[in-house]
Amino acid sequence: MARKIGSSANTTGPRIRDAARHLFARHGFAAVSMRQIAAHVGVQAGALYLYTPDKQALLFDLMQDHMITLLAALNDLPPAHTPAQRLTQFARFHIGYHLDRPEAVFIAYMELRNLTPENFTTLESLRRAYEDHLHLILQSGRDTGAFTLTDPKLTTYALIAMLTGVTNWYRDDGRLSRDDVQTLYANMALRAVGAHP
Repeated sequence: MARKIGSSANTTGPRIRDAARHLFARHGFAAVSMRQIAAHVGVQAGALYLYTPDKQALLFDLMQDHMITLLAALNDLPPAHTPAQRLTQFARFHIGYHLDRPEAVFIAYMELRNLTPENFTTLESLRRAYEDHLHLILQSGRDTGAFTLTDPKLTTYALIAMLTGVTNWYRDDGRLSRDDVQTLYANMALRAVGAHP
């Protein structure tokens, strides 16, 4: 039986995860072999199978871990009371969290097509849980009259795409600070639903 990757009893598992994340993000899942991952870690290829059954399991483990930790961090946010406050908090959180994890974010969005149907279904369930958090904010805002929008579900998809897009261009040494970007995008999200920053 394969050992659980990330076990605190061993440092090789986390190193394999880190190598796979880096290589998948840089070259794409299909172009990376288990032998390449092993070479990156500095172990024999056969040693990888002590920690993961195969490359698919390794990809799924990385993507599932990303979504689980994302949801946990979202749920740990302090309470925000009005729909506008909750949307602002969500927008700032989404940008900050994703900017800290560019490789994991790239894999989470670009490698869904390489998951088996069963693994895809599991990941989609986690993604829906995250989207539902924003959807409930938008629905609440519309129901209370704080927001003006006709389709909360479609707006959910549009806002997540907009917020995630920051990871494609933002640089820490750029013209705008991270806080500037979070504030500007949070204000854009509010305006998109008819609320004033």
